[in-house]
Amino acid sequence: MAKKIAAVLADDFEDVEFTGPAKAYKEAGHTVVVIGKEKGATVSGKHGAKVTADASIDEVKPEDFDALLIAGGYSPDNLRDDDRFVAFTKAFMDEDKGVFAICHGPQLLITAGAVKDRNITGYKSIAVDLKNAGGKYKDEEVVVCHNLVTSRTPGDIPAFNRESLKVLA
Repeated sequence: MAKKIAAVLADDFEDVEFTGPAKAYKEAGHTVVVIGKEKGATVSGKHGAKVTADASIDEVKPEDFDALLIAGGYSPDNLRDDDRFVAFTKAFMDEDKGVFAICHGPQLLITAGAVKDRNITGYKSIAVDLKNAGGKYKDEEVVVCHNLVTSRTPGDIPAFNRESLKVLA
C-alpha cells in the first residue's frame, strides 16, 4: 500500500541524503511531499540540488502523512530553531509513525525531545549530542528502533533506504 512521506527541508541539506531516499520511496510507489518554510520556494542543497517545496509547514498536519524524512547537512539545524518543524517532528515520534533521519537529521529529533532511550545513530559529530539527549548511540550504518530508522553518512544510504522501505511496507 502506497504511503505518503513528509520530507522537511531547508537550505544547505546534504543533496544525496534527500534525493537518494526520495527516489527509492517514489520507485516503491510512495509519495514524497517536500515541506519547507514557504510553499513554492526553492530549497538549495549544499552541492547544487534545487528542490521546490510542495507545501509550507503552516499548510500541513502530521496526521496527513504516514512517515517523515529528515535529510542531513545543515537543514536539520536550520529547521530546529523553528518551533513549527519541531512540533511537526515530535508528533511523528509520539504517534509512532515512521521517521527516517540521516547524518545530522537526528538534531531535529534532539530538539523535539524524542531520542531518550532510543537506539540511534547519526553523523559522528553529533554522537555526544545524541548521548546527552538520552539516546543509545550506535556507530552502525543503519539503526532501527521501532519506527525510527537512522544512518550516519551518504555512504549508508543503501542500508538506510532498505530499512526505511521495510518500515513503510
